[in-house]
Amino acid sequence: MAPNRMNQPAQVNNTAERREHLYKILVIGELGTGKTSIIKRYVHQFFSQHYRATIGVDFALKVLNWDSNTLIRLQLWDIAGQERFGNMTRVYYKEAVGAFIVFDVTRTATFDAVMKWKNDLDNKVHLLNGSVVPCVLLANKCDMPKEGVVNNPALMDQFCQDNGFIGWFLTSAKNNVNIEDAARFLVSKILTNQKSLIAEESLSNNIVLEHYQNSHHISKDRKCC
Repeated sequence: MAPNRMNQPAQVNNTAERREHLYKILVIGELGTGKTSIIKRYVHQFFSQHYRATIGVDFALKVLNWDSNTLIRLQLWDIAGQERFGNMTRVYYKEAVGAFIVFDVTRTATFDAVMKWKNDLDNKVHLLNGSVVPCVLLANKCDMPKEGVVNNPALMDQFCQDNGFIGWFLTSAKNNVNIEDAARFLVSKILTNQKSLIAEESLSNNIVLEHYQNSHHISKDRKCC
């Protein structure tokens, strides 16, 4: 006998529309700070002691199932350390929505160069509302003895606050320390910025529409009089 389907509750599709995002992320800093190693570890869960210096720019793609309704593709741009402040960096930076600046905790000179990279970044790329892109500072190679201010977390916090970094992380590509956490922190900020931009755009559109409607209403009244 066929089952009686008359009294069975109707199935409800609760699956929300899946959202997909593509975000361009810059990974910049001095030569030899471990930018390529960080990207390889993050994207491929792979580390090697033997990387050749990046020439120009390289790319990698990381796919994140952020939540049940959101898929994020991160396009990671690995920009060579020797490219800093060149004319091409403006092209490389274009349309980025986030950045990592990397320095080597064993070489204080790479930390001294951080602000040159940050200023270059802030001068060459902005979000749609004109603000600078969110930037996270990565103190890489933390599996090795550290030199300089990175040994004082309070000073690092103050440095980031004073210079427009949204945060900083001790990282190790070799031992896979904090790389996932740093990326998730940056993506969270990017998503927050995107929601704010959408809200600002919606508010702006509503103001324009209201202004148009009011002007149109006044015009009609004058015509009738």
